[in-house]
Amino acid sequence: MRRNVRGVCFIFMVSLLFQLQANAAAPMDAVQKQINMVLDVLRNPELKAESAKERRKERVWSIIERGFDFDELSKRILSRNWKKLNPDQQKEFSLLIGRLLGNIYMERLMKFTNEKVVFTKESMLSEKRAEVQSKIISQSKEIPLHYKMILKNGEWKVYDLKIEGVSLVRNYRSQFKKILKKNSPDKMLQILREKVGQG
Repeated sequence: MRRNVRGVCFIFMVSLLFQLQANAAAPMDAVQKQINMVLDVLRNPELKAESAKERRKERVWSIIERGFDFDELSKRILSRNWKKLNPDQQKEFSLLIGRLLGNIYMERLMKFTNEKVVFTKESMLSEKRAEVQSKIISQSKEIPLHYKMILKNGEWKVYDLKIEGVSLVRNYRSQFKKILKKNSPDKMLQILREKVGQG
């Protein structure tokens, strides 16, 4: 009897897992939906005025936050050094990294005019990892933008961006590796707080 109950529970868990993966949008569909939502905000005539800039930023950031996995991004940035941080430090690092990226890229997004985003290719890197390739087309040039994505809890989320061949994770990994060679995790967090204006 117990074996039958265990067998039923096992089958139920496996079927639930497959159902979650089946219900998950394809990686390209997921990121395309997020980008289109951002573009809708940026193109909204009611939010074009300078007086509406902060509202526009808040709406864009709320979309980006839902589509990004900042914990995964942070783990990959710190790599082996991630384990040197205690859980509270890890949580704060993920939060600060999100804010740092928001500060850096938000101003660029606010300058968006009539650029077009075209999605060109989806590649499965493993069962739960994928890369989606796109390009931003303006009147003067095309900028390749690739998204690395991970499937968690039935949702595809971005954990790395490659802009014109330069990986966000690799770029920041080298920077924080240098910082942690000379400083403790607490000092590193203080440096990061100062960068985002919280120090």
